[in-house]
Amino acid sequence: MSYPFVYDSPRFRIADYLKKFTAVLLIVWLFKGYLGLENYNEYLVYAIIALIFAFELLSVGKWFGVTISGVIFAFSKAFLWTSVFFYFGGWLGIPSKLHGMAGRAFAYSVVLAIAGLLLGRAEKSRFDWKVEKKAYEFSGADFGDVILRGNGKAYPVKFGGKMVGWVIDGTVEVEAGTPLGKIRKVLSSPVAVWGELEVGKKVKADEAFVETASRLINPDRLYGKARKGSMAVDLGIIKVYEGEDFEYVKLPFIEVIETPTGQEVKVGPIHVHEGRVKKPERMLTIKELRNGFQLTKVGDRLKIQTEEFSIEVEGNRVTYRSGDETLSLGDSVSLRSGDVSVTVGKGRAKIRIEDVVISARDGTVRIRTGGKTYTIEDERAYKLVVRKAKEIVEEQSAGLIEGLGVDRTLLNKRVKELIDELMDYLG
Repeated sequence: MSYPFVYDSPRFRIADYLKKFTAVLLIVWLFKGYLGLENYNEYLVYAIIALIFAFELLSVGKWFGVTISGVIFAFSKAFLWTSVFFYFGGWLGIPSKLHGMAGRAFAYSVVLAIAGLLLGRAEKSRFDWKVEKKAYEFSGADFGDVILRGNGKAYPVKFGGKMVGWVIDGTVEVEAGTPLGKIRKVLSSPVAVWGELEVGKKVKADEAFVETASRLINPDRLYGKARKGSMAVDLGIIKVYEGEDFEYVKLPFIEVIETPTGQEVKVGPIHVHEGRVKKPERMLTIKELRNGFQLTKVGDRLKIQTEEFSIEVEGNRVTYRSGDETLSLGDSVSLRSGDVSVTVGKGRAKIRIEDVVISARDGTVRIRTGGKTYTIEDERAYKLVVRKAKEIVEEQSAGLIEGLGVDRTLLNKRVKELIDELMDYLG
């Protein structure tokens, strides 16, 4: 079973780093005599073996989905590399007890490869997303900041016999709370919910709907165009989220979290972490199967994607994107649209529209227009630019959120008004 995307996640980057580090360590071991490391020979060998198994396991699922057979093949490859290392290392100073285990390691590799092939055949037909021919009453759901309203039927979705989500047939409205206010959207059936859902009593299933939903829930169709940098993939058992300074990947046997404060990698029972990482409580996704709407919530992060725009919320920070238009609200605010940009940060502001640039910093205002530059050193003028820039962003944000885009006429008017007021300071 192949997945529709190849994701260069932190896990795969760590695997590549470990491969390079293993190669360096092999060279160090090879010249251990010249480096005065003979006393650490056995430790170096065990470290190389551990690294081989580590990078092979971390590489599982880079090109194909993470399955049990994939993990078995990773062990098979690791034992194969280990057997080669044990065999040829016998002439280069590897401990004799390990040199004698080269044949056993190779045998493990062959047996595991055979087991992986046999299991892979069974997985090909067994491991797939399937909408069950069972239906339950649906009357809404409350996920805290995200609420589903409506009535209909909820059908379980399973992957390899494991319950991973639901598909809803009926009238559904989603409501999400953000710092910009509540965002509401009426969704078209069928709607997938990758998360826990409370349902009512069992009702008669619609086999035609089950057939349609099973076809629409195909991963290639849902996420075939997923792009790195703006990614929120959720298929119940597979979860990938990439946002501002945050990456989260959860696959069978593997979980990776990367934030500015640290990172954590979990492979089965093995945990590797650096710094401090706040693990998200859960990942919830609500997705229209026919249209482009998707809402994904990971801990306190919220991302809403449609065919026209995307909104990402992290705490009090909101980022809106639509085409070449970007709006960011938080401790600093900014608006970008083509040749227009307005930015307001701590103690500074900058407005750029066509050939006009107005900047304010440290009590000084600079204006560049018509090939000329003017400087105003006045605290009142400085505060005026900062205040007006923030007002422009807030004024334009309402239209952006409603999908109307930047109002260039109003923006030009506001910039002209600001320039006129600043001219008074120039005398």
